[in-house]
Amino acid sequence: MTNPSPWRATVLTLFPEMFPGPLGVSLAGRGLASGLWELEARDIRASATDRHRSVDDTPAGGGPGMVLRADVLAAAIDAAEIGQDLSKRRPRLLMSPRGRPLTQARVVELAQAPGPLIVCGRFEGVDQRVIDQRGLEEVSIGDYVLSGGEIAAMALIDACVRLLPGVMGKEASGTEESFSEGLLEYPQYTRPQLFEGVPIPQILTSGDHAKVAAWRRAESEALTAARRPDLRTKAPNQTSGQKTPKSTTDG
Repeated sequence: MTNPSPWRATVLTLFPEMFPGPLGVSLAGRGLASGLWELEARDIRASATDRHRSVDDTPAGGGPGMVLRADVLAAAIDAAEIGQDLSKRRPRLLMSPRGRPLTQARVVELAQAPGPLIVCGRFEGVDQRVIDQRGLEEVSIGDYVLSGGEIAAMALIDACVRLLPGVMGKEASGTEESFSEGLLEYPQYTRPQLFEGVPIPQILTSGDHAKVAAWRRAESEALTAARRPDLRTKAPNQTSGQKTPKSTTDG
């Protein structure tokens, strides 16, 4: 049965044709087609007021590049929220190089909240006044630079959608993955039993569920210590809290 009020993502972008893109295939695509969630891509240029549909201008104080105008973007946000139930205000996100790093904990919160309105930045950035006046939460997906926020928005939406009821099918499959407990996921194996002379670890075929669980926990902790020691500080049953690197992504 289709959810009568599905989770809905609204994306404000200069390139609405980029959507749904990869969100239209696999689990997310099937959920979208079956009405488990909804996606709306809105063109920021539709809120421009001049005949050239201008959305940007030169930076105040000088410098290279262009900046998205506050008046145009604010109008686009307001238009996207016409008729919205004010008692169920949606998160307003801006994919930004200086945003707080997106974490699995924040993804869970966003998946449980009314679907977000996501602004995709371009050029040198967005006029600070619209960020302040419209209460945009700046979000980053990593320490690297993208050409704009669209790919970052897709990543955020995909991370949320897979947590929605009915999207993944076997919902327990999402509970033991990387970051769900502040640890990286343990190694996975499947048939054939022997691959190029290397067998599946014997403990995984022993049938002893307690030993399997202990092995997986130990492997997760070892991988996290080697690859992401910053995460290990906030893993459950560990001694201190998770830290995330300062973001410099352009998405």
